[in-house]
Amino acid sequence: MQAFPFAPWLWRDAVQLITQPEHDLPDDPGHERPDIGLIGYRVHAQDGPIGAVSEINARVPADCLLVDTDDRRVVLPVGTVHRVDHQRREVHVDRTRQQVVDSPEYDPDTFDSEEYRSKLGQYYADTYQHSPAR
Repeated sequence: MQAFPFAPWLWRDAVQLITQPEHDLPDDPGHERPDIGLIGYRVHAQDGPIGAVSEINARVPADCLLVDTDDRRVVLPVGTVHRVDHQRREVHVDRTRQQVVDSPEYDPDTFDSEEYRSKLGQYYADTYQHSPAR
């Protein structure tokens, strides 16, 4: 059981998201600090790759990521993000590939409606309640 309730629309550790790049950079003084933007980052579930953060990610609110998979686009609430590796340009989520595939369908016309956000948030909250303990 989870110690804290799942908050789908909140980053778990926003400070780490911003400060982690400084610790992961190579010792090359000419290497620039990576942008905090995640467009193009590969997205990994617990059991393998999902896809990449979409080039049109800016069209969705900052509390979610738009991910291009092989089959379709999905919206991931930022609360599912376990960690971000800026050096490797990877986002790791703590859900399985199947849980992401089974998520409510992304529709560019309705993704920001209260009804869709509620449905998506509840879907992911339910995946935490019904997941085996790790």
